[in-house]
Amino acid sequence: MTNISPQAQLGQMITAYWISQAIYAAAKFGIADLLHDGPQSVEELASATGTKSDLLYRLLRALASVGVFAEEDGKRFSLTPLGEPLRSDVAGSKRSLALMMGDAQYSAWGNLADTVQTGDNAYQKIFGKPIFDHLAEQPEKARIFDDAMTGIHGRETGAILDAYDFSGINVVADIGGGNGSKITAILQAHPKMRGILFDLPHVIERARPNIEAAGLSDRCQLVDGDFFQSVPGGADAYIMRHIIHDWDDEKSLTILRNCHAVMSPGDKLLQVESVIPVSYTHLRAHETNNSISYAVF
Repeated sequence: MTNISPQAQLGQMITAYWISQAIYAAAKFGIADLLHDGPQSVEELASATGTKSDLLYRLLRALASVGVFAEEDGKRFSLTPLGEPLRSDVAGSKRSLALMMGDAQYSAWGNLADTVQTGDNAYQKIFGKPIFDHLAEQPEKARIFDDAMTGIHGRETGAILDAYDFSGINVVADIGGGNGSKITAILQAHPKMRGILFDLPHVIERARPNIEAAGLSDRCQLVDGDFFQSVPGGADAYIMRHIIHDWDDEKSLTILRNCHAVMSPGDKLLQVESVIPVSYTHLRAHETNNSISYAVF
């Protein structure tokens, strides 16, 4: 392990957005897709993307320095294993994530200090509406959001199916289930189970073709609504993946209470969430015999 000074390490953290924005630009131009069939010169790539070859060369050379692309003789570039997920046509593609995070999300995060100081919603301040209201009016951005969420969380579904025993559940309701990828996998793994996919109206309309394509129209009821108002009843298990973290305590409690209101004794509420690790200093204080113990709730 290479030793690095705190100054150098912090400097890398401070300038990390240089790389993320460079990846965003490459994703926007579809560079990884263009390199799928083999190396190309920067002039060929510039012609295909409508960019200036000298500036595109600087961009690709920078990304080659961190392993996303590889530079060959004659200013030719090829795709690396690290850059492969930037292709739009591979399973687990990260291209939509790069597009989403590098565009609107980047602008909102740029106002983080103001949000911490004032409590204002940065996304709403910039775009005039909360993110999900904004996406309802921007179909292409909404599609990118859906694809980005699949790219982030898609691999979790298999782990959920492995970790949790769904036997005995007759109807599962996916609250805030987005494009339906999770409930599709659950229903396919449990052929006798029925499902309810619940989300905002414009999200349900985007999910409908996915449910139909999976052949689940007769087993999965699509319900639109607002989980701050109510959620549909009739299930014996309610699952939410990466929903609660989006909201403050008051709004989170509203969602949970609305779920509780339609649940019967014995029904299950399943939460899938990311957990922020305890701090480095806290971990150091609990090290014992080169092992670290911590609890995840």
